Amino acid sequence: MKRPTDVPGLSAPPLEIVGDRSPHNSATLPTRAAGGDEPAVGATPDRGDRAAAEPPPHESGLQTELRERTADLQWLKAEYDNYRKRVRRDRLAVREIAVANVLGRLLPVLDALSEATELGEVTGGFERVAQALEAELATLGLESFGTAGDPFDPVVHEAVSYTSSDQVEYPTCTEILRLGYRVGDHLLRPAEVAVAEPQAGSSPGSKERPVTR
Repeated sequence: MKRPTDVPGLSAPPLEIVGDRSPHNSATLPTRAAGGDEPAVGATPDRGDRAAAEPPPHESGLQTELRERTADLQWLKAEYDNYRKRVRRDRLAVREIAVANVLGRLLPVLDALSEATELGEVTGGFERVAQALEAELATLGLESFGTAGDPFDPVVHEAVSYTSSDQVEYPTCTEILRLGYRVGDHLLRPAEVAVAEPQAGSSPGSKERPVTR
């Protein structure tokens, strides 16, 4: 029996090279699991996916710069708040000084009104004018002080006379000769007072006891 290649006039078919189909020699190709987005075992991850997972190299630098700029803004805001507080405090201090200078010149007028009131000379319309003046000065912060029985304070009291008494335990203002005035923390004038000091070795309401040696 003759092969087809032996038949005259027919050319021989090209030879087909068949490789080894055994599983040991076949190359492993990346495959994707069915119904999922993750590559199957043995698959090589895509370069684009790896680049998306890692942040750009310049992103950490931007975050650092953002933190620095935020700290600078916070520091600038704190400085501005302190500046506003200082300006407000300085304005109040200047206002108090200006008011104190004006009110200090009116103290002789108030002394004259107080003396005339004690003598009963301020009556009728003059009395209403005096009351209105005192009210307006009080709104500006003018405050008078000095009351009989107050503890003597050399900062705000000016002692005109001293006496000894067994009725006091500490130096006490017994009489107010002239009122003192202040505006806020500014002392315009100390009060002129008479001071009584306790007697040595005595207590209020008791007789003097001899000193035991």
